[in-house]
Amino acid sequence: MREAASGCHDGGVPGTLYLVGTPIGNLGDLSERARETLARVDLVACEDTRRTGRLLRAIGVAARLVSFFEGNEARRTGELLAALRRGRDVALVSDAGMPGLSDPGERLVRAASEAGIEVRVVPGPSAAVAALVVSGLPTGRFVFEGFLPRKPSERRARLRALAAEPRTVVLFESPRRVRTLLRELLEVLGDRRVALCRELTKLHEEVLRGRASEVLEVLGEREPRGEVVLVVEGAPAAPPPFEELVGEARALVAGGMRRRDAAATVARRWGASANELYRALLGREASAAAITQGE
Repeated sequence: MREAASGCHDGGVPGTLYLVGTPIGNLGDLSERARETLARVDLVACEDTRRTGRLLRAIGVAARLVSFFEGNEARRTGELLAALRRGRDVALVSDAGMPGLSDPGERLVRAASEAGIEVRVVPGPSAAVAALVVSGLPTGRFVFEGFLPRKPSERRARLRALAAEPRTVVLFESPRRVRTLLRELLEVLGDRRVALCRELTKLHEEVLRGRASEVLEVLGEREPRGEVVLVVEGAPAAPPPFEELVGEARALVAGGMRRRDAAATVARRWGASANELYRALLGREASAAAITQGE
């Protein structure tokens, strides 16, 4: 396989497209192979030329940068493909992590491979994988959903589609919307185990583990800062015991939902009887009231 330093330009041999992983917060995570590749290629395609420029200056690399983001991906793909055909070596990077994961890249990789151009990967940090392994949730099988839709109705529809997903789910979310997402998870998926991972590999790295309701309580009114990855437990193989279903419904009521709506939500999720759950909720409250009055 041809190396990036071959220097063969305009001689009939196409260049190579390198997919290079960059740090997600800690410069020390950049591999030596990544640094060498970035130093040798003719072009570095990146989301934000200023941000990548700072990274390259920090590692002592001078390279020609071209912007490559969602708004210009279609046009830039053709331009980069032409450069590769002329024998130029191109590195594709994202602002952080591996290019192509919730970032532009898929179109360029597909076009290059279809054109017979070699595509090589220089692995590096990944926020999704880092969050998964530190979450404490099952890692044998997982699904990466990236960012959910911003529109509430579309986001809830996506969550409903994930309700029966048995694999661990990895999500990206804006820190401004993460509390809203947790409340929706609680309502649609139930009080599952989650891990909220914030600022991974950075100075203020934080991982909050627990049930969705517990993580919400810890957050309170605090709006987490920085990059957020949310890892969510997959659906259980079988419905939990009825007592747990009642507890799940009570958690929804505690979050502000009406008792009848909470019973219906949990019943739909698990195929249980909404009426039985509703009666159980009323019964628990009546018992609690009687005990209180007795005291």
